[in-house]
Amino acid sequence: MEHALTIKEAYAAMYEYLKGLYGLTPSDELGGLLGSMSLLDDGTPADPAVWADWLLAVQKARQGAVDMRLKLNRE
Repeated sequence: MEHALTIKEAYAAMYEYLKGLYGLTPSDELGGLLGSMSLLDDGTPADPAVWADWLLAVQKARQGAVDMRLKLNRE
């Protein structure tokens, strides 16, 4: 039986996914993002702006305002 994820569970799922990608293809950019997303002892991200950005992304997704179509650049 499926259930909807909470915002915190979805954040944890995204973190786990990105951590898995980092394990396959480490990069400074992805490592930096994961560091910013990591939680401090009080449960907040190391970079407070990350949580605000995450909430905005959740809001856009709930509004159906995320365009996930593949766009090929044909030059």
